[in-house]
Amino acid sequence: MHAAFDWLKRGLVMLVAVLLTTSCSSYFLADADVHPWEVIQVPVKSTLSDIAFTQDANHGWIVGSRNTLLETQDGGSTWQVRELALEDQSYTFTSVDFAGNEGWVSGLPSVLLHTGDGGKTWESVPLSKELPGSPFLVTAVGNKSAEMATDIGAIYRTEDGGRTWKALVQGAVGVVRNMVRSDDGRYVAVSSRGNFYSTWAPGQDQWIPHNRQNSRRLQNMGFDDDGKLWVIARGGQVRFSNSRSSDDFTEALSPEFGTSWGLLDMAFRTANEIWITGGGGNLLCSFDGGKTWLKDKSVGDVPSNFYRVKFLGPEKGFILGQDGTILKYQPEVA
Repeated sequence: MHAAFDWLKRGLVMLVAVLLTTSCSSYFLADADVHPWEVIQVPVKSTLSDIAFTQDANHGWIVGSRNTLLETQDGGSTWQVRELALEDQSYTFTSVDFAGNEGWVSGLPSVLLHTGDGGKTWESVPLSKELPGSPFLVTAVGNKSAEMATDIGAIYRTEDGGRTWKALVQGAVGVVRNMVRSDDGRYVAVSSRGNFYSTWAPGQDQWIPHNRQNSRRLQNMGFDDDGKLWVIARGGQVRFSNSRSSDDFTEALSPEFGTSWGLLDMAFRTANEIWITGGGGNLLCSFDGGKTWLKDKSVGDVPSNFYRVKFLGPEKGFILGQDGTILKYQPEVA
């Protein structure tokens, strides 16, 4: 009995040794050669959700929980808190977007804000009490035009600054974990439990549901600059789409077996440069389209989960997290 147990222990030790020697490059990642992210200090402790800039490339806005609305006039190096009169109601602002100086902010519970002057003044847009769900994602698409998607997948469009709305999809998809819109108007939404995802494209009447690729629940999905999907699943699994099809994915890869259990978001700076954020200051990068990966260990001691990474151009990017965490991409360092 003891001999059998000893042989089992030896076998396990040998197996671990083989794994460490054959795949050590992906078990714990090496540090990246460059560290282009600067931590920006702001006087809030909210979880930050989204960022957008007006037609002035230096004038931008960040939204988040606890009615958080931050404004920058210097390209994101410093941020100031903007207070709005919201009738003592606490909102979590989930999305912000601008087309020129016309901007929109969506939030939970049901709130939608609109500005026509770059944010000098904001007004609350009246919403029907029968609106399916609460505004979750808003996209400015032109002069007085915007698309608004709710947290259960209803999608509406306005052409008159929010006075009237037209439904674009019949029915809803159910409560979503996250939702993203591509530049050409397609949507992907991950279900609240990560059991499945759904897609919608202009001209379709309904959302199209899709099964996940394996037993691992989905964490997040989005589009690259070519409109192809990417997937982050629980356990730090990543997939990329081979085409613009909604279910044509590569085999799963795990950028870092040792610590990538908490991957949360992904963004492409260029066609080949990818950044993935995660819990506990986890920040991974690839410079060859996802074939090999490195880690930016310079931000590993930042006490925050990095929930969102967003590039507004190859030289302009931000990472948003909890407790008012903002990281700004520094192109001169990279």
